[in-house]
Amino acid sequence: MSAAPLLSVEDLSVAFTQGGQSTLAVDRISFDVKPGETVALVGESGSGKSVSALSVLRLLNYPAAHHPSGRILFKGRDLLALSEDELRQVRGNDITMVFQEPMTSLNPLHTIARQIGEILKLHKGVNGEAARRRTLELLELVGIRDAAARLDAYPHQLSGGQRQRVMIAMALANEPDLLIADEPTTALDVTVQAQILALLKDLKARLGMAMLFITHDLGIVRKFADRVCVMTKGEIVEAGPVAEIFDNPQHPYTRKLLAAEPKGRAHPVPADAPVIVEAGPVKVWFPIKRGFLRRTVGHVKAVDGVSLRVREGETVGVVGESGSGKTTLGLAILRLIRSEGPIVFLGQGIDGLGSRAMRPLRKAMQVVFQDPYGSLSPRLSVAEIVEEGLLVQKRGLSYEERREVVARALLDVGLDPAAMDRYPHEFSGGQRQRIAIARAMALDPRFVVLDEPTSALDMSVQAQIVELLRDLQQRKRLAYMFISHDLKVVRALSNTVVVMQDGRVVEEGPADELFERPKTDYTRALFAAAFKLETAEKGVVRE
Repeated sequence: MSAAPLLSVEDLSVAFTQGGQSTLAVDRISFDVKPGETVALVGESGSGKSVSALSVLRLLNYPAAHHPSGRILFKGRDLLALSEDELRQVRGNDITMVFQEPMTSLNPLHTIARQIGEILKLHKGVNGEAARRRTLELLELVGIRDAAARLDAYPHQLSGGQRQRVMIAMALANEPDLLIADEPTTALDVTVQAQILALLKDLKARLGMAMLFITHDLGIVRKFADRVCVMTKGEIVEAGPVAEIFDNPQHPYTRKLLAAEPKGRAHPVPADAPVIVEAGPVKVWFPIKRGFLRRTVGHVKAVDGVSLRVREGETVGVVGESGSGKTTLGLAILRLIRSEGPIVFLGQGIDGLGSRAMRPLRKAMQVVFQDPYGSLSPRLSVAEIVEEGLLVQKRGLSYEERREVVARALLDVGLDPAAMDRYPHEFSGGQRQRIAIARAMALDPRFVVLDEPTSALDMSVQAQIVELLRDLQQRKRLAYMFISHDLKVVRALSNTVVVMQDGRVVEEGPADELFERPKTDYTRALFAAAFKLETAEKGVVRE
């Protein structure tokens, strides 16, 4: 006889009311989580998976959010029927949550010891030296190296992986029965992602927790979950054991999700293709200043003697963990930060040029950033965003001519020009990234730095953006520097791959050759984490 469910979501609907109108975000979903079990909710952005998870602890914005139907039973009690005082006893004690972006979930003004200690004080009445000892135990439990030295650190002094470990330590402080993990690895490098998954798997086994895991990454689900519920448009369209769903998907949407992985390879580059950018050896050192007189006592060697060459129609993928120097190198080549070393663009040395001399060259070198929402002004329409560069670089164009250029740029990236007078918040994440690409393409560049342009996107949208970038490159003979920690996307898009660690190049070569036969231990570990999650299978890796 199977164990009774720890959590039962029955016929749950979630609606949001705004301006007198009600919109249904979740439509009559049902699923169970048994003790010690991991259930994954998967689907694209807007499918309702995070709203469903937040409903369990009633963390949605009430009364704007409400439940037209359903019950959420935890150990037989309906959480939707509990008073606020009763619910507080459940939150943080019996059920805890780990969110996607730890930097926005941790208080930047409080130390790690204070933030974890606050939970212990509120829920267990533990404070003072006892709370500090328990906090140290928790940090060691989640695999933070030299935990004692991290107690009085602030969130900004920790890496992304360390911050996520702190969030997990906070969630485990009261030894919950159920942990809800909402996209806990999306913003992390592949190696750190594998470490966090290994940690969660190990802790779940040791503490006997159940877990509700929300993600859009099906590779993680296959390795990590026991059962999976596939969501789209607020409904669960398919549910069952992971092996069964992956090996024999029944619903068309599930099949579409499983097939939505970046495919294909970069187009070959002719041997006589002209060199667009040649840089190096490039150095970007940031001074470390200490003392009353702020004397320089050392340097952070963000980029330390790196050389790079990109030809017309070629994509050079630059990979490595956070802090390896990828983005700093890209900004240095674009002359957006100060660097040392030669940089030649279209046959002209630009490393010695000032901002005024660089201005005419800017239209030929563009950048697309990681977060399309953060890089698009919410106060400007799409037309105003895309034409911004034209106002600086092509001042002779009339209003009508600029609108024509904007319309062509939007068509190039697969968007309807009729939407150019709408604002960024009216578009999906994938559409916003297309707008960011259109802004770069409006000036007909020769060289584009793509800085993690797919990492914030669902897998199906990632595949679409990869196809778009490949198509634009082929039509316009663009040179790309593609910065990413998503090695599947890098493999699909790059001709050449450069692997960076601690500001230096540890390996480089043709993409297919490097992926098939990596030479260095660092590259092999990076690839293993990305393609097999082998680190997660082997156990906890301390950071």
